[in-house]
Amino acid sequence: MNLSAKLRASRLLGLTLLIATVFALVRVPAALAQWRALDGGAAGASETMAVSEAAPLDVRALVGDSLFGESGAVWARFVPPAKAPLLPVMANLLGDSAVSHTGVYPVREPDGAPGFHFVTMRPFADKVAGRIGAYRIGAWSGERRAPKSGAYALPAGFIEVTRENQDTYVSEHFQLRHFLTKDQHTVWPKYLVLREALLDKLELLIAELEAEGIVGYEMTVMSGFRTPQYNAQGVGAGGRASESRHQFGDAADVYLRGARDWMPDITGDGRVDIKDAQRMARAAERVEKKHPSLVGGIGIYPATSAHGPFVHIDVRGTAARWGQW
Repeated sequence: MNLSAKLRASRLLGLTLLIATVFALVRVPAALAQWRALDGGAAGASETMAVSEAAPLDVRALVGDSLFGESGAVWARFVPPAKAPLLPVMANLLGDSAVSHTGVYPVREPDGAPGFHFVTMRPFADKVAGRIGAYRIGAWSGERRAPKSGAYALPAGFIEVTRENQDTYVSEHFQLRHFLTKDQHTVWPKYLVLREALLDKLELLIAELEAEGIVGYEMTVMSGFRTPQYNAQGVGAGGRASESRHQFGDAADVYLRGARDWMPDITGDGRVDIKDAQRMARAAERVEKKHPSLVGGIGIYPATSAHGPFVHIDVRGTAARWGQW
């Protein structure tokens, strides 16, 4: 790209950001004033902001449907601090602390529906010697050598999960706490890596199953994000992959909750077995065909003495299949 083209591109980007900012200021002056008042009251109190009350605002009308994913059911955007200034709507509506202070910033919608949340993440560089504070995280292979592909790049940052914000709904059916690593139960705050695309795919899977008449069950996350130090404990023959997608925030092992907290009989054959997981997996494949941007891994796992059958779902960007299909 020559210098002239670079200047034109730079001006276009600047104009786009200016238009978005002006749009926000024109559409919601009252909300902007309330958000700035909220920011002024909270910014000096703590470096980390928990869930706060928010002014009603029609986010869909302001920024469109894209933030809500292809399912329309994603209720959060996770923003690394370095990239937050690229969201002028966020900065203008929530105040400067939203782009510089780690926290969950809710926007409550006028109709009383659960609100959308902007979540400003903790920088990856805040992890020192494998920890943030007392919370053990470990190290990704990409910290020692170049990642083998972009799918294995280091996380951009961490979602800080506190006792106060752990119940925040980040999509219609899922809360932050559902994806936490299953260890360090008494340590707070905890840190989480999670991608909106995973939430989107899980919500679409729920909708696909409901379209088949499989209703009245809760989709349970058996394993969501795994810190590298936790994942390493199960690596070995027949165990976890050393480069498990769970470490990158785009994978979850899920099942529908039935009797005994196990998968219900969704095939209608009078048994709970791997066929029920297979039916979930086939539904996930249909989701991928309808929404190619969410392609990824789908794995089928049988029941053991410790758990019922379940399905692995991820959005790694390339198709992968394993287990008994």
